[in-house]
Parts: sequence; C-alpha cells; structure tokens
Amino acid sequence: MRLTDFDTLTFDCYGTLIDWETGIFEGLRPLLERVGRTLTRDQVLEAHARHESSQQRYTPYRRYQDLLPVVYKRLAEEWGVPYTLADCDAYGKSIRNWPAFDDSAAALQYLKQHYKLVILSNVDNDSFSYSNAKLRVEFDAIFTAEDIGSYKPSPRNFEYMLEKLGERGIRKETILHTAESLFHDHKPANAFGLASCWIYRRHAKQGFGATMDPGSQPKIDFRFNSMAELVEGHRNALA
Repeated sequence: MRLTDFDTLTFDCYGTLIDWETGIFEGLRPLLERVGRTLTRDQVLEAHARHESSQQRYTPYRRYQDLLPVVYKRLAEEWGVPYTLADCDAYGKSIRNWPAFDDSAAALQYLKQHYKLVILSNVDNDSFSYSNAKLRVEFDAIFTAEDIGSYKPSPRNFEYMLEKLGERGIRKETILHTAESLFHDHKPANAFGLASCWIYRRHAKQGFGATMDPGSQPKIDFRFNSMAELVEGHRNALA
C-alpha cells in the first residue's frame, strides 16, 4: 500500500490540523487560575476528554460551541471552582481562537494538488469557519457533527460521510482517513474498512491527552508525527 494509491484524504480537524490541546488549555486558563491546587496540562486535558465524551453521548444534537460550555461547567464543579454562565459561554466561543499547527496550512496546500480534501469533524459549522480561515485551503467537502446530528466515534458520522462521498463517485477504496485520535477516528475507520493514516501529534507525550483511551490499538496503515512528515512521505512515494 502506497500513499499514491488514494485520491481522497478525509481529515479529522481538531488535534490533527488545529492544535486543540493548546486551545483547550488556554481557554480554560481563567478557570485553572481559581483552582486551589496545581493540575498538570495532561490532567486538565484528560478531565476535559472525559466530560466532553460523556456530553457528546448524552446530547449528540448539541452544537459543539454549545456543548463546550457544559464541559466547562462540569470541570468547574469537579474542581470545586465557582463559575458563571458568561464564563461557560466564553469558553464555548474560544474554539474560534484555537491555533492551527504550524505545518497544517502549507501541508494542505501541497496535498490539494494531489488529492480531494474532506473534513469529518466533531464541530459546528460556525466554529469551523474560523478554523478553516487558519488552514487557508478550500476543502472539497466539509461534514460536521452539526450536519450529522452525532459525534465521532459514532458510526453514523462515517456512514454519512461515505454515503455523501459515494454520491460523488468517490469509492471507499480510494479514501485515506487521516487523523490523530485513535478513539474518535481510527477505531471507527477500521470498522468501516477504511485505510488510515495516523498523524501522531502526541508522539513525544504520554497518554491520550484530550482524547479518550481507545482501549485497544487499531490497525494503522501509515504513521507520521506531523503533517509535514506526511507531505515528505508523499513526495518520496512519487519519487
């Protein structure tokens, strides 16, 4: 199997193209300053992952920018910190400030010359518009949790994506699903028989950070530690 065997890259966005762990941590900084004990960055991210995953299961129809305030509220309660609804709402809007990884935009611009580029993301459309501006590329399709009414790793999200791409003549065999999260993306991609490319942004860190533990290691067809490495891998495949 080679990178040149595919004509479509389907991307997770947050954690893969957008540095959501930095965005989450910075967005929570006002809350963390009121916590009476020191929490490590990974402790914060792991707690966020737990509450976010739970909320996505219980309210799959809720837009991501409206779901994040509930996560903020649960974290404040867990850490025994007072909060206001204005604090919660401000955190929900903080997603528009989450930064892109330094290599994302240039990598996408290169890959656009060789592939159709598709987003499959646990986000709402308004919030993604701010992220898309940072990525500086025109995607061929954008499928959000708001469009679908559920959050990955629900199989509904992958069913929806494959149905809509199939209507455009894009076959599953020509799709390479490209993502960081083993929990949200690679395990369900395995279940649908999709080839997968792991952008292992957390390769130098322990644990799973802002994503849940997948429980078992899914099958991975390609692994790169960054989008820049994916581009280099594609150039080598062409050579």
